[in-house]
Amino acid sequence: MKRTEPVEMYQPTSLREASRLLKDNGPGGRFLAGGTDLVIAIKEKGLLPKYVVDLKRVPGLSGIRENGDGSISIGALTTMREIETASLITGKFPFLAQSAAEVGSIQIRNRATVGGNMANATPSADVAPALIALNARTKIRGPGQTVMHPDEILTELTIPKTDSRLVGEYIKFSPRDMMDLAYVGVAVAYALGEKERRCENVRIVLGAVAPIPMRSPKAEAILEGRILTEELATSAGEMAAQDAKPISDVRSSADYRRAMVGVMTKRAL
Repeated sequence: MKRTEPVEMYQPTSLREASRLLKDNGPGGRFLAGGTDLVIAIKEKGLLPKYVVDLKRVPGLSGIRENGDGSISIGALTTMREIETASLITGKFPFLAQSAAEVGSIQIRNRATVGGNMANATPSADVAPALIALNARTKIRGPGQTVMHPDEILTELTIPKTDSRLVGEYIKFSPRDMMDLAYVGVAVAYALGEKERRCENVRIVLGAVAPIPMRSPKAEAILEGRILTEELATSAGEMAAQDAKPISDVRSSADYRRAMVGVMTKRAL
């Protein structure tokens, strides 16, 4: 780990000021949320930002709340530890809390933020599959409409009102129990019928096996409207493995990742 170079640091107190700083100072700036990704990139990967804009003094960017329409909003600077332990999350979406609990150590989870994790766009991000399975949407402040531009800020994620019958699970495979990136992550969610126990509105989301976390619509179709059995879970896992687009790298081969997708999807279901 090399010694870092001095870098200009700004601490705005509003979103307007934060966005203006990037416009005024030009390309090469980075936003700072929890810092768990940015600091590593600077110290270990050679990133040399021209300047850093710290968002922690901007009010209203953290916290978890239930809205009048039944949706749940999570501020971008909400830490993984807060998501892991918040009663509103553990009560409604325990698999989202579990996905947050998979992020690093407890020290890291007390710093790492959900917004920073999403904006960093790591394919192996643990909470991304669970949020996709919950149809979460992001709120972005800035001039762009469809993709994040350098001077845009992710401010909030919102989980729409969910079916009261929703069940879900997130499981992750990595060689160590903690403080390691996922080799494969799988989130599943569906509404479970009360009488016939049929699966409805099925979502199967795969992490770390494609450039971005991805749904497997073919695997979802195998279960939609049917009563879950071990055989169906096996078939859905096999289809999810076919949908996956993993690569081989120093951590795992593509074939191994694809095989694990099948096993883990069945296990999660």
